[in-house]
Amino acid sequence: MNTLKIVLPMAGEGTRMRPLTWSKPKALIQIADRPLLGHVLASLDTLPPTLPRELVFITGYLGEQIGPYMAAHHPEEKVHYVEQRERLGQSHAVYQAREFLDGPMLLVWSDTLIETDLSFLGEESAGGVAWVREVPDPRRFGVAELGPDGWVRRLVEKPQSLDNRLVVVGFYYFADSRSLLRAIETQMERDISLGGEYYLIDALNIMLERGLRMRTEPVEVWLDAGKPETTLETNAWLLENGRANHLEGSDLDGVKIVPPVYMPPDCRVEGSILGPNVSIGAGVRVRGSHIRNSIVEGGARIEGADLHDSLVGRRSTITGAHGTIHIGDDGLIEADGPGEEAGK
Repeated sequence: MNTLKIVLPMAGEGTRMRPLTWSKPKALIQIADRPLLGHVLASLDTLPPTLPRELVFITGYLGEQIGPYMAAHHPEEKVHYVEQRERLGQSHAVYQAREFLDGPMLLVWSDTLIETDLSFLGEESAGGVAWVREVPDPRRFGVAELGPDGWVRRLVEKPQSLDNRLVVVGFYYFADSRSLLRAIETQMERDISLGGEYYLIDALNIMLERGLRMRTEPVEVWLDAGKPETTLETNAWLLENGRANHLEGSDLDGVKIVPPVYMPPDCRVEGSILGPNVSIGAGVRVRGSHIRNSIVEGGARIEGADLHDSLVGRRSTITGAHGTIHIGDDGLIEADGPGEEAGK
C-alpha cells in the first residue's frame, strides 16, 4: 500500500497573531487544551489505521521549534522537515516538499481546523478531493465550480457574485502528488502569480484542465486560527465541544467556574472567576481576577485583573489591568488600578 504523505505548510510569520508570534510560530499557540498543531494532527485521527503515512512540514519562521514539539508529543509519527526560504506563495511552499512526494498526498493548512471523517481515503477512487462548505458570503474565499456531472470544473478565487457559495476550506487529497508538482512547475513557468505569490488554486486549475477528476467532500465544522478574533472563536467552539474539563459551575476555594473552561491540574487559582470560554495553560497562577473569553498560556501570572477577549502569552505577568489584552511571551503589564483600560 502506498504511503500517504501529509503536507502541512507553516512557513508564514503569523503577523496577524502578533505579539504572540514574535517568539513562536502560530502553530504552537495554545487553543483550548493544546497547541493549534495538536488540534490539526487530531483532525487526522480518522485516517484508516492500516494506511501508512508520513508527515511533511514546510517550515520557515521559527520553524526550529516544531521538531522538539513533535518529538515530545507525537514521537510515533514519521516526520520530514523542509524549509521555505522565500515567501513566494502556497504553490511554492508545496513545491519545497517535492523530494518526499510520490503517490497519494493530503494537503492541510496549519491554521485551519475541520471536522471530517477521513476513513474513506483508503479506498478513494477520485484523482482529487476538495473539502468544501457552503457559506453565506463566499467573496473573500475560493469556491469550487461544479460541472453538470457533479465533478469540479474549476476553482475561482474571491468570486464577485454570491451565486456559488461552495467554499474550498484548505484541505485537499491528491491520488498522484507528482501531477500536482508538474502543474506547479507549469504555473511557475507561465508566471501565473498575484503580487509575487503563486497561489495553489491556479495550479489546481491547471490540473483540472489536464483532466483531473476532482470531487468535493462537505464539512459542517470549519474553524480558523489566523487572527485573534477567530482564534478566540475557535477556542470557544473547541471548549464547547469536548475540550473543556470544567463543564459545570463550581465554587472551589473561592474560585467560580463559568463553563466551559479548560484548566490543567497544576494551575493555582485563588479568589477568581474564570469563564466562560477560558483556556488556561500549565503552571498558570491567577489571583483576585475575572477572566472570560480568553486564552492564557503556560506559566503566566495574573493578579487583580479583569480581562475579556484576551490572548496572554507564556510566562507573562499582568497586574491590575482591565479590558482586552494581547500580550506575547514574557510580557509585563502593570496597571495603576480599576478602570484603566489595557491596550492590545
